[in-house]
Amino acid sequence: MEKLRIVFMGTPDFAVGILNTIYNSNYEIVGVITAPDKPAGRGQKISMSAVKEFALEKNLKLLQPTNLKSENFLNELRNLDANLQIVVAFRMLPEVVWKMPKYGTFNLHASLLPQYRGAAPINWAIINGETKTGVTTFFIDDKIDTGAMILHKETNISPTENVGELHDKLMHLGCNAVIETLDLIANNKVKTTIQEELGELKTAYKLNKENCKINWSKKGNEIYNLIRGLNPYPAAWTYIKDGHNEWNVKFFDIHFSAETHKNPVGKLITSKKELKIATLDGYLHIYSLQFPGKRKMETKELLNGIEFSEDAIAF
Repeated sequence: MEKLRIVFMGTPDFAVGILNTIYNSNYEIVGVITAPDKPAGRGQKISMSAVKEFALEKNLKLLQPTNLKSENFLNELRNLDANLQIVVAFRMLPEVVWKMPKYGTFNLHASLLPQYRGAAPINWAIINGETKTGVTTFFIDDKIDTGAMILHKETNISPTENVGELHDKLMHLGCNAVIETLDLIANNKVKTTIQEELGELKTAYKLNKENCKINWSKKGNEIYNLIRGLNPYPAAWTYIKDGHNEWNVKFFDIHFSAETHKNPVGKLITSKKELKIATLDGYLHIYSLQFPGKRKMETKELLNGIEFSEDAIAF
């Protein structure tokens, strides 16, 4: 079997960890493909992807196509003469791209497929209260996250873990999975498994403002899972109303205690150092949060500068 010549496709920090592992291995990276630069943040300054920053630092050949079907891009890709492509947190590829290399194109997905196909598998595993997850490598086909699986690696999710912590854990697991997959391909030892769609399949929907909003009619543990499944990014949020003031507030570090009480759902209960919010079956203790236009801060710091009335409510 000929030596592997790899094109890597990815965009965010998660992909950088994998790319760095391949770079430090014995495998040759002939090109890196990432998203075009785009405006980001309040000042809308043009920013480059994490993968681009890494590729520039390591002096790797870099392509940033806006159209994956354009003849210019396809010619540039062919000229790299890759025989394998690896995709980590990129975008859906047209058939002409994923079929191009001799040994195919494989993807690393941060779930135990076929569960949690889609854009945000790490978040949804925590939001749905899963106790285990993992990573899967599979050969790309014409649908999203449905191709023949190469290998799985599994890990537990602790009851207090947030998405930032799980992201980093899965990135390390993913590094091992990608190198093992490369070794299997290089030694012609790949045995794939077709994804079986048995029972209920859970989907990793793209996150948006609506599905990140806290629904106070849900049980406390479900709200707790939503918040930790979105901490630190993009963050769960709620409206807080106090008299004439109404704020859009993000929550980060929290704890839920199951208790019987007679307070209305959403009621804010504060002391000089503590903020808790009544749920159907207990209290959500808020340790850090962010008000609009402000930085993220610890709750006790916020309570030094603001006093909520008896009528303050989250909704």
